[in-house]
Amino acid sequence: MKYKIMALCLGVMLALGLAGCGGKEEERTAGQKQEQASGDGQAKNQAVAGQEAGAEQDQAVPSAEPEQDKTDDTENGRILIAYFSVPEDVDTSGVDAISSASIVVQEGEVYGNTEYVAKIVQETIGGDLFRIKTTEDYPLDHDLLVDQAADEQNAELRPELKSHIEDMGQYDTVILGFPNWWADLPMPVYTFLEEYDLGGKTIIPFVTHGGSGFSGTEDTIAGLQPDAAVSDNTLSLSRGDVADSEEEVRQWAESLR
Repeated sequence: MKYKIMALCLGVMLALGLAGCGGKEEERTAGQKQEQASGDGQAKNQAVAGQEAGAEQDQAVPSAEPEQDKTDDTENGRILIAYFSVPEDVDTSGVDAISSASIVVQEGEVYGNTEYVAKIVQETIGGDLFRIKTTEDYPLDHDLLVDQAADEQNAELRPELKSHIEDMGQYDTVILGFPNWWADLPMPVYTFLEEYDLGGKTIIPFVTHGGSGFSGTEDTIAGLQPDAAVSDNTLSLSRGDVADSEEEVRQWAESLR
């Protein structure tokens, strides 16, 4: 009887020990699972946070096209040098530098009077040169040329232009050169001034002439372009002085800066 009681007690104690070990093992396993779950969640959260941070960084540095550099030709902005010139057919053989009714010859190169002045202006201050050309050529003989100029003026013709400016809006200043024809603008210059809106721009005229100067053409230009500012800083050159006018033209061009 005594041995039965002792065996029974040992059995109970063994059962309780096994139950305790099982409980601790379950607690340890559950803890490991919880820790792993927590670690996976933290890693997942870090990965998501990293993706969001990367997305924000991409949005903070958008791609952009480089800006184009713009260089002003003068302090007043980009300039256009538009001119009308008809070099007459003059025998220039064996001549280094002459001036006639409408041409200048410098080192074998033949220029119209107004063309020559426009070229010097561009060399001095930059800008874009634009020659006002008509679809029909003018006669190069002096007498025929002046007669046609008079006929066009009497008829108030507007000769069709062969060349055009695609984007006048890019210019702030228009330096406008022309010869004095019968105390007026050549009719192609009327066509030019009526083709474009020069409102808000500065127009700076220069003229080559046979003794009549501008003949009031500055006011004519202002009337054709009432919203533009016609400058008083103009240049008037007699045709006999054009060939020797380089220094004068350069000084005038410099004053336009």
